[in-house]
Amino acid sequence: MIYFDNAASMKPYPETINTMNMVLNECYANPNALHMGGIVAERTVIAARKAILTQLPKSGSLMFTSGATESNAISINNSVKSRTGNKIVTTSYEHPSVRSVIDKSGYEIIKVSPTDNITDYVCENTVMLSMTAVCSETGFINNTADIYNEIKPRFPNCIIHVDAAQGFMKIDNSKIDGDLITISAHKIGGIAGVGALYKKDNTRLKETIRGTEPVALIAAFAKSIKIYDYTLLHDRLINGLNRLNLPINSYNNVKNIVNFSCKVKSEVMLHYLAEHSIYVSSGSACAKGKKSEILPAFGITPKNIDTAIRISFGRHNNIQEIDEFLNILETGIKRWN
Repeated sequence: MIYFDNAASMKPYPETINTMNMVLNECYANPNALHMGGIVAERTVIAARKAILTQLPKSGSLMFTSGATESNAISINNSVKSRTGNKIVTTSYEHPSVRSVIDKSGYEIIKVSPTDNITDYVCENTVMLSMTAVCSETGFINNTADIYNEIKPRFPNCIIHVDAAQGFMKIDNSKIDGDLITISAHKIGGIAGVGALYKKDNTRLKETIRGTEPVALIAAFAKSIKIYDYTLLHDRLINGLNRLNLPINSYNNVKNIVNFSCKVKSEVMLHYLAEHSIYVSSGSACAKGKKSEILPAFGITPKNIDTAIRISFGRHNNIQEIDEFLNILETGIKRWN
């Protein structure tokens, strides 16, 4: 099997699985309990929180959630209601978990394209700027730290939220900054079911009632904090796609996500590749097969959207898998053209 859908959910690292299993066997008490078992569990959570915070901006705290979707919803719903203003600025290529909450917020929504400067759209009436660090479908990168440093001194009352689920540990973490930052374990080799919300000190956030923290998942999350260089895989794929003369839809992109168009309907090609045990996607898994609402923001034509494929790498992938994929892809294209 060749698994190239790691942006949807990255294959867990062996060490994160081992950590989860060890904690499940040895540290299964409720971290809120007052006995020694609970104290040990609480210390495990505290240690994990400290480890993850080393990769995030200084002077902040970390709240564990069930994943990026919950972190995004809390960020938007629990931070803007008490603020003065009537406008939320966001991008036209946000993940559905951000877009769906913002669209229902009741505020005036300004959606900024990747070719425009998002800082030009923020003003005194802006209660929130919510932006992705890395686009889930094309891998497009926003330097949210530069944007934060430009906006915050001018408009200190504007809350800046960053969805870094795809960017955290994939780009230089110094390029990620915000008042609120969403991250997710299963996007970086951890286990699905846990994420986190970073909150910069002095950022007001309506209190959220939390349940029992999943100690084993949190410990595994911290264990997955590793940076891996995907440049060789990325360049090998790009060279192969260029050889096949296929349109590449990604630019200014993180090295583990490449979106391209394959001259064959996406659904047909996905099934063909799956018959050869190669698993890719046509976009965000959370869109559930619907036509992309993100690719038009990048100026991609309807024809190329209908034939778009997203490849996303994990640490387990290798050059040989890319070469095998390109050979089977070429055969599939010839079959339907």
